[in-house]
Amino acid sequence: MKLRKVSTAVVAAMALALSVSACGGGADKGKDGDKIVVGIKYDQPGLGLKTTDGKFTGFDVDVATYVAKELGYAADKIEFKQTPSAERENALSNGDVKFIVASYSINDKRKAKVDFAGPYFLAHQDLLVRADDTSITKAEDLNAKKLCSVTGSTSAQNVKEKLAPKADLQTLGGYSECLNGLQSKQVDALTTDDSILAGYASQKEHQGKFKLAGLKLSDEKYGIGIKKGDKDLQGKINKALEKMKSDGSWEKAVKANFGPANYKNEAAPEITEK
Repeated sequence: MKLRKVSTAVVAAMALALSVSACGGGADKGKDGDKIVVGIKYDQPGLGLKTTDGKFTGFDVDVATYVAKELGYAADKIEFKQTPSAERENALSNGDVKFIVASYSINDKRKAKVDFAGPYFLAHQDLLVRADDTSITKAEDLNAKKLCSVTGSTSAQNVKEKLAPKADLQTLGGYSECLNGLQSKQVDALTTDDSILAGYASQKEHQGKFKLAGLKLSDEKYGIGIKKGDKDLQGKINKALEKMKSDGSWEKAVKANFGPANYKNEAAPEITEK
């Protein structure tokens, strides 16, 4: 009888110790060797791209790496997880990722489901045309021209509904397909955020072949997505972004990823999500 009581006490003590240990480990992640899972895009050159040798490159990757470092995670402790646009909110609410840096525009519809830190970048919808094309200098010039974008793109809808209703809009599965069509003269322009267009134009195989029209057809404030209600993480990420701007790392990352396209980026935006 006594032995049973002692055994029960031991089991209870062990359970309590494990519980305390588990709570302590979660509270101080980043300093105990644990990894952090960060959502990015895998298919956007200049922003978030997984290369054939398994490496990750792009401005969003640089921002994510800097922020993770400020949270206490070395580069080798970051696990990048692919988060396509349609899956970003679920990835955050389910806890699949800690935060998302993936050309994630801040808007009220998204803020109903998730919170944001930042913004860390201000992009604009623009057009990518062939380097020798002088016929497209404003959105209205797309009337009677062939315009390409991806299926379901809000950028394409914006042009078709508000700016150039007579444009011959062609929607394809990916921006790379549109780029091939632009190069072969099957289409006259490609539209999406200027940061994405600059990323494609900056690729080694595309340098000198394309140019941005320099139009500001919309404002897209990129934020870092976090789980709804996580004010502590929001504050820490905002602090990291402020440091990234002040120490010159933000500007350096912009030039490294978009420079070859002669992209005229906006200054680092003021942080408004608090």
